[in-house]
Parts: sequence; C-alpha cells; structure tokens
Amino acid sequence: MANHKSALKRNRQSKERRARNRANKTKIKSVIKAVDEAIAEKSADKAQGALRAAIPVICKTAIKGSIHKKNASRKVSRLTRRVNAFVSSTQADA
Repeated sequence: MANHKSALKRNRQSKERRARNRANKTKIKSVIKAVDEAIAEKSADKAQGALRAAIPVICKTAIKGSIHKKNASRKVSRLTRRVNAFVSSTQADA
C-alpha cells in the first residue's frame, strides 16, 4: 500500500484510468458483438447500420488511449471486410 502523498495520488489516478479504460474496452466489445449479431440474423441493413455505429466508438477509444491506434484500425478494417463480404453474398443470393 502506498504511504507517500504522491504515491496515494498516483494510486487514485491509476484506479480511475483503469475504470475508464475497462469501460471503453467493454463498449468496443459490445458494438462488435452487435455487428456480429446483425450478420448472424442475416440482415444486411442492420449489419451496415451496426458497422456505422461501431466505427466511431472504436476510433474514439483509440483517440482516448485505451487501445492503440493500429489496434483500432485493424478492428475497423476486419469488421468492414466482414460486413462487406456478408452484404455482397446476400446480394448475390438475391
């Protein structure tokens, strides 16, 4: 346990940052899950809408520093590829 005044403050700050980072990462997981569920429901419109909602959340998390910029870029890229492949396959079936 920290004893110095500065160490106590650093401990408080670390706890606040950890809580903020965990909340941001949980939010990312939720929006990615929403995209996956829309794909599982075979709904192209829902999938595209969920993707449009997910991209700003992922980018904002990277800007705030909870995840690395390239990690966010990779997540967006993979989600976009998955949704585009799904949409093109549904259009080919129709």
